[in-house]
Amino acid sequence: MAKRLLLLAAWAVAGTASDGNIDIELRERLADLERLVRNQQELIQGQQQKLQTQESRLNDMELHSPMRSAAERRLAAALPPSIYGDVPNISRAYTSEESLQGALSHVWLLLCGALVMFMQAGFAMVEAGCCRAKNVQNILMKNLVDVCIGTMCWWSLGWGLAYGIGEDENNSFANDAQFFGHGFTEVDENGKFTPSNTMVNWFFQWAFSSATATIVSGGVAERVQFTGYAIFTVVMTSWIYPVVVHWTWGYGWLSGDTDYHINPTGFLDFAGSGIVHMCGGVGALVGSVVVGPRNGRFDADAGEAFAPHSLPLIVLGTFILWFGWYGFNCGSTLSMKDIATGMLAAQVAMNTTLAAATGGITVFLMNLRWKYDIGSFCNGILAGLVSITAPCGNVACGSAVLIGMYGGVLYQLTSWLMKRLRIDDPVDAFAVHGMCGAWGVLAAVFFDWGLGFDKFHGWKGFDCVKDDGGQCMSGAWKEALSANLLEILFVVVWVGLSSACIFLPLRLAGLL
Repeated sequence: MAKRLLLLAAWAVAGTASDGNIDIELRERLADLERLVRNQQELIQGQQQKLQTQESRLNDMELHSPMRSAAERRLAAALPPSIYGDVPNISRAYTSEESLQGALSHVWLLLCGALVMFMQAGFAMVEAGCCRAKNVQNILMKNLVDVCIGTMCWWSLGWGLAYGIGEDENNSFANDAQFFGHGFTEVDENGKFTPSNTMVNWFFQWAFSSATATIVSGGVAERVQFTGYAIFTVVMTSWIYPVVVHWTWGYGWLSGDTDYHINPTGFLDFAGSGIVHMCGGVGALVGSVVVGPRNGRFDADAGEAFAPHSLPLIVLGTFILWFGWYGFNCGSTLSMKDIATGMLAAQVAMNTTLAAATGGITVFLMNLRWKYDIGSFCNGILAGLVSITAPCGNVACGSAVLIGMYGGVLYQLTSWLMKRLRIDDPVDAFAVHGMCGAWGVLAAVFFDWGLGFDKFHGWKGFDCVKDDGGQCMSGAWKEALSANLLEILFVVVWVGLSSACIFLPLRLAGLL
């Protein structure tokens, strides 16, 4: 409309000019008109923003107004919020606080999920660098398969088994709703879509599921056929991993909530040392054992034939993974709703950084007697990162240093043991992710902020788990330890047996 008025004014003024020549005075008039229109547009936009702000405040005031009866306020508060605002007996408008919190949390999870997805590039670089040059193309193809096939499996089945809650209550073993994205949005008879928070949660958790399958690819690198590996990826991302997620993050039987209540605290695995990394590490170990070593790997004259072919790729991949790990761990706050959550994310970031550094330094020093082993140095960094993934939100920074150091020692000892047992794991997937994943789950209890070996903080972060009287619960530490020991046991048994049931038939069928 403003442009139309401007053109009309210009035409009117131009009509007064002789022979179509616009003099200086005419140009000045046109410039004044342009400024006037711009000022009016800015004024209108400002008024619209003020109206939106006032409308949001009015909604808040109306929702909590003392003029309303208590029954009316309860009814309005019970209605689900909607982006379409107040619809009688159907929905209410988001309050200004809810709107801001929701927007910040969405941006936070989208950013962190993208960082976790970028870790796939790090995995690809590390695996490609650790293996022989002739197999790089095969390694990269499997990493692409992990992401693409894993995405479709998580969308079709994985999410539904892990988190999909239908009309019935949350199941203890696995859920049975929201397959293929069903129920993520609601559609009324007029075709109007009402979205939910499920999409952003799906995206963030999808990035984790792809990482689990990629861990296995490193353990069986250089000797698995494409068809067999693709079949295992399908099963891992659509069945094995989603069941583990449901038992834990999906409020299954290990969560300790009021539905199943194995104990008052339940397990603690903040960002997935056991759920993600140990799951992938155990799968990699089973695959390595079933497939067997590469031809000539443990021959006396093997020499440097199986040494990593590109240290620059390994170092680059390690830095990419370290960078992406901030999305992995910090994003596991799952929101950015207040200052306390922001401070917890900062604590997580500091702990993650310290554990990575100490893990790398520890392994470097353990190998310094023989040579400068850059590959082990990088794996030491990853070992520290895996170790701190579970306890990153409930330990002090000094504890993070010790956790990373012990993780580096465990990694190196496990790597030596695997070679002594002639188990061929080209990238030390089990030593890094399996063993250090189990250690991280234990460390989340051993180094918890709680007072002594009695009180426990766990999921509460800076606060303690409380009893019915509002006091820090006595004996909570032992309860958490028992739950985390159960997590380790059942992840090993479930993933180990399930992986064997896939790898063994594939081996017998000649598909590996």
